[in-house]
Amino acid sequence: MRGQTLTETAVIAVETNELPRWDLSALFPGLESLEFVEGFNRLLSGIDHLINLFDEVGITATPASRSEIAPLADFEQVLNALNDVSQQLESMGSYLFGCISTDSRDELAQARFSQFQDRAVALDKLQTRFTAWVGILPIEELVKRSTLAAEHDFPLRQLHAAARHLMSEEAEALAAELSPSSGVAWAKLHDNLTSQISAKVELEGREQTLPMSAIRNLAMNQDRDLRHRAWQAELGAWEAHALPIAAALNGVKGQVLTLGARRNWADPLDESLFWSAIDRDILDVMVEEARAAFPHFRRYLRLKARLLGTPELAWYDLFAPVGDAGRAWTWPEATAFIEDQFGAYSDRLRGLARRAFADNWIDAGPRPGKVGGAYCMWLLGDESRILANYSPGYDGVTTLAHELGHAYHNLNEAGLTPLQRRTPMILAETASTFCETLVKEAALVDAEPAERIYILEQSAQGACQVVVDILSRFEFEQALFAGRRERELSIGELNRLMLAAQEATYGDALAKDERHPYMWAVKGHYFSPDLSYYNYPYLFGLLFGLGLYATYQKEPGTFPDRYDALLASTGRASAAELAARFDIDLHDRSFWRSSLAVIRDDIDRLEELAFN
Repeated sequence: MRGQTLTETAVIAVETNELPRWDLSALFPGLESLEFVEGFNRLLSGIDHLINLFDEVGITATPASRSEIAPLADFEQVLNALNDVSQQLESMGSYLFGCISTDSRDELAQARFSQFQDRAVALDKLQTRFTAWVGILPIEELVKRSTLAAEHDFPLRQLHAAARHLMSEEAEALAAELSPSSGVAWAKLHDNLTSQISAKVELEGREQTLPMSAIRNLAMNQDRDLRHRAWQAELGAWEAHALPIAAALNGVKGQVLTLGARRNWADPLDESLFWSAIDRDILDVMVEEARAAFPHFRRYLRLKARLLGTPELAWYDLFAPVGDAGRAWTWPEATAFIEDQFGAYSDRLRGLARRAFADNWIDAGPRPGKVGGAYCMWLLGDESRILANYSPGYDGVTTLAHELGHAYHNLNEAGLTPLQRRTPMILAETASTFCETLVKEAALVDAEPAERIYILEQSAQGACQVVVDILSRFEFEQALFAGRRERELSIGELNRLMLAAQEATYGDALAKDERHPYMWAVKGHYFSPDLSYYNYPYLFGLLFGLGLYATYQKEPGTFPDRYDALLASTGRASAAELAARFDIDLHDRSFWRSSLAVIRDDIDRLEELAFN
């Protein structure tokens, strides 16, 4: 069963901190603890040791002759040491980011994170030197002679190709040294500023000041007047803070374009596709088929408007509940349901969920100073941590299942080195999409007709976001980069580009004068200097995940083990190679059409239930 969304009960839960907070003490008891100081110093010593090792071995992109290339033993020593320090760095970064993303006003955490970023520059420079060095190594010979190299075959070959896109060693070192005060600083400004934005909205008969995460959750309320007020309050808050956010966006994209050109990338999308390990043809086929499916999504949006009793759907109606949710989902009910449904798939997946709930891996509720949205991060070993802004409705349950899917992906990569588990963005959504689908299909089994309408609409709503809204973000980012090549873009220009992208995707299924021109300010993915085009990977992840789920339905007995092996290999093979293990051809339009047909069938079922 599914429930209401953010109501007075949920607001009270936020205010009284009833929802669980995560426990990061598996790494350190606290920022002021001796263990943290020792861990930080150990990381610094490891970086210093690595610098000395690189210098001793002579790791450079331009040796005087091939005879100066390091012996096999030196190569293996360097790779092992780099993996070891990188693992320490990832854990430390997760710990510190976990502290500031749940409380951006924590001055000590911000100070430590700043220190960490400054020190991490040294490792960034070493990784660039390593990439350049790998670029002149005889990879074929190396893989044949070294078991360690063979275990890192795919990532080493990718680095070998990436070396062609490096600037000089001095230029790369300068870029790394400037990063904390340039692109990373702009991203940090966006995170910190947006996590502290609040707005006033009339709620339960009185004006209340709520954090932006709670304001955005009101978009899922049943009361249309409240949704409208929250939307107006949200737009007003973004408008009031748009100037520094626009500066941050211009700064990040300017840096990406400048460095990309210096590194001989024709376009930021080309660089994104390279690291995603797919070719442009795969992207084009997928996007073209998704656009061809727009009429079905617009049919869904018009259907939703009819179900809500409004002649035209507004932006603040996109997440409105439809049908009979039955009741609100308390946190214990949501976690028990997920655990049961994961268990129906496999004991291993159930065990992962049980550990996450029992061992406080999850920071669940929205509160002032906490960033919005949801994410999962690897912490150490086979442990992850999940940030959520839980609302007690179907979307809250599926978001939780989605992030637990990421944790399950991390579980399957436990024991691998950082280089081996460098999962490309397009495959990072594989397990999360699969887990969401498990929960949806399980919820439909015993649901009454009104509740089935609710579940199917929520599923169609989520798919619409991943297909239609994601492609609006893709369209926007393409236009943003094109404009930023010429000059900085004003707030008004950014708004117009966003509205144009929404028009190209939502079309006449969404009221023209009630859209969201400030979505460029909302989505943190635009502000990362290292994650351009973090939009189409969600589309790939949804459609690839649906294709894999279809395989599971046909072959439930053998699927889990094969699937775990795929998740453990996402950093060690291309997407096309992994798909081929399940007889999927990513260049074949019929695959993408079949996955989109699953969504279309849900829309058909929704329409039939609602009006027959």
